[in-house]
Formats: sequence, C-alpha cells, structure tokens
Amino acid sequence: MSSITQHKPAYLSFSSLVALFAAISGIVIMFFPILNLPAEQRHVAGLGIIIISLWATAKLPEHLTAVLFFLVAMLMSLGAPSVIFSGFASSAFWMVFGGLVIASAVKNTGLSDRIVHSVADKLNGSYARLVLGVIVVGILLGFVMPSATARIALLIPIIIVMAEGFGFHSGSKGRTGLVLAAIFGTFFPTFSVLPNNVPNMVLVGSIETLYKIEPLYGEYLMLHFPVLGLLKALIIWGLILWQFPDTPKPYVSPHETKPPFTNAQFKMSVILVLTVGLWLTDFIHHISPAWIAVGAAFLLLLPGFGLVSSKQFNDDIKLPPFLIVAGILGLGALLSSSGLSAVIAKQLTQILPLSAGHDFMNFMSLAFMAMTTSIATTTPGVPAVLTPLAQQLAQAAGLPLNSVLMTQVLGFSTPIFIYQVPPLVIGMQLAGEKMIHGMKLVLILAIATVLLLLPLDYFWWKLLGML
Repeated sequence: MSSITQHKPAYLSFSSLVALFAAISGIVIMFFPILNLPAEQRHVAGLGIIIISLWATAKLPEHLTAVLFFLVAMLMSLGAPSVIFSGFASSAFWMVFGGLVIASAVKNTGLSDRIVHSVADKLNGSYARLVLGVIVVGILLGFVMPSATARIALLIPIIIVMAEGFGFHSGSKGRTGLVLAAIFGTFFPTFSVLPNNVPNMVLVGSIETLYKIEPLYGEYLMLHFPVLGLLKALIIWGLILWQFPDTPKPYVSPHETKPPFTNAQFKMSVILVLTVGLWLTDFIHHISPAWIAVGAAFLLLLPGFGLVSSKQFNDDIKLPPFLIVAGILGLGALLSSSGLSAVIAKQLTQILPLSAGHDFMNFMSLAFMAMTTSIATTTPGVPAVLTPLAQQLAQAAGLPLNSVLMTQVLGFSTPIFIYQVPPLVIGMQLAGEKMIHGMKLVLILAIATVLLLLPLDYFWWKLLGML
C-alpha cells in the first residue's frame, strides 16, 4: 500500500496579492493608453503604483524598492536626473545623516542613559502610562521646536535607551510601540499648531502670498487643536496599545547614585544644547534644521575633538536609510514635476460633489481632495497645489474662503501611505524599526480619522461658525 504525502496548498498572502495586482495594474497603465493622459504621465503613474505598493506591502526590502525606482525611472527617461535623484540633495536626506550621527554620539557617550534615568521613574508603572507619557512629551516639544524631523532626531536615541530600561529589546512590541509613540506623538498632533510642520508653513506662506490673509496662531490653534491635536493623540495612544501590547519590567536605575558627568558627556551636552538652541531659533536665522544637524555631525566626527570614532560611524551609520529616504523624496518630486499631481487635483475639483447648502458633504469632499492630492504630491505639496484653487472651490461650495483654505489641514494631516511624510520615514530609519509597522499604523490612523475625527471636526467647525 503506497503512502501518499499530502501537502497543504500554497496560497498567496493578501499582501502578495495586493503587490501582484498593483504590479500588473502599473504595467498596464504604463504601456497601454487606457488613461487619458500623455505618455510620460502614464509612465510615471504606472511606476508610482508599483513602487508605492512594494513599499506598502514590504514584498521587497524598502531600500531595494528605492533602487528599483531609480533604475526604472532613469532607463525610461521619466524625468531629469536632477528630479529623480533630488532626494539625495534634499534637506530631509541630510537630516537623516545628521540625526544618525547625533544619535550615535548620544548613545555612545552614555548621555541618553543619564537622561532616561532622570525621567524613567516618573513613567514607571503600566505600559499605557508609559506610552501616554512619551506622546505627551512629543506634543510638548511641538510647541517649542518648529521642526518635526529635529524633534524626532532628538527623541529617538532617548526613547531607544528608555525601551531597553523597561525590558523592551529590539524586535519587541514594546520597543516598537514606544518608538511609534514618539514619532507619531510629536508629528500628527502638531499639525494643529503653527508653524510646527512643513505643510503648515507652506500653507501659511501660500495664503499670505495669494490672498493677503495672515492666519493667526490662536485662531489656528482653536480651530484644529481640540480634534486634530488632543483627540488624535488619544487615538494614537489607543492604536499603539492595541497594535503593540506589551508589559514593561519595573525600571530600576543601574546606579544607586548618579555617576559624575564624564568629559565626553559634558562635550556632548554642550553640542546638543547648541544644536537644539539653533533649531528653536530657526525663525531668526532661517538656517534649515538639516544643516544645523550636519554641522553638529561634523563636530562629532572631527578627529581629535569629536565623539564618534571611525569604527562607531561604520557600525551605526548604514546605507539603507539613505536610499529609502532618497527614493521616497525622488518619487514625490517626479510625480509633481510630471504634472500628474496637478492633473489629479483638477480632476477632483470636477468630480467631487460641491454645492452650496450641503455643508457636511462639502466639508468631507474638500478634506478628501487634500488627502488624495497628498498621495501624488506628498504632504508639503498639498498647499502649493490646492491654495490657488481655493477661491474657485469656495464659490462652488458656498463656503467662506478661509474655511476652504483650512480644510487643507484636514487632508495633509491624514496621510494614507508613509512615503507621503518624510519625517515618519526618517524616524523609523533612525530607530531601526521595520517600515511595515509604521505603514500599518498610518493606514489605520487614516481610517480612524475619516470615520471618527472628521465628523467630529465638522461639528466643532459648525460650533465655531466656520461652516
């Protein structure tokens, strides 16, 4: 009697099916005129679908997907090299470099341990309390430090050491949860504060230039902070506890008494204070936070003076984060330079149901327009594309111009894919966390925002007389 070996049928996972469908769709769009678009825009759209799906499903390592983008874009001549490789020249790319060097120095000098030991006791207790404490710190930093990438670069090395102190080692849910609490907590709620993220600043500048309206700090805060700030922070807290549950060990300081400052820690403290001071005062000197970070990195790497040795640099500074950031920024630049983002925005103005007297539908439609536009332009590009259309949209919806302008905040603060927001990518790379965790949380947060926060925001705006 012969024995028959039974094998379980091999099924493609859902993410594999998504990636396969997106790849086929992208290829069809690239090579067949099924969309009423010029050939160049069809090619860019098809490549964008393929690359975004690979980043979203992690079917290839993220840095390899970035290399694929560079390769195909150049082979097909989809844009000038200065556009395709523009990510390498961007401030975000160099912020990653400076941030990684600063993080390495803070860790290797033991300064991060000292900072953590001084605050960990206050967060000792439950995991929920720990995550909430990290989110609150991130929000408070948002009120005093205008650059999201700078805030993230400052927080990440401290949070990593804190995670270790509570027993959350690399790969654990607790470590991932604390990292995401730091990144998401200091990024998303601060969209409701002027001028604390790049899209906010672009929006304000565009409004002042085109309509001679100067948004006021207090009015902007009152309009956006209660829902997009506080309530969104609470949702982030709940989602992290749900997605990354863990139990911390009681934090015990390794020292009965605080050890004295070492020379290296003193030097690192001085450099860090100067760096943060320059970040805080960028509205005076107008130097990008990225170049401040690079300047600090230069001092930290300087032979005979610096605090990061050649071996530490080789061990801590890896190539993949730079390729990922450059690829994400290059894709955004290509989508914009090809004119595809403007085409999408124009089509949306024609198909969205905007009509006077239907305030809720108008409110949700305008928010959806900004969300969709940011997929093609990344979040900083939304104000540049939609602000010139605001007068036309206000007339179609029968709404005040200022209300229509402010709906952009609802959209660019609700990304669907992580590639739309470079600071999130930077944070995940600085922490060495898998990008898929950030991608999932961004998507779930977007769904929660659309289903819960936007309707609540509508009623809040009605209460304030904005609609």
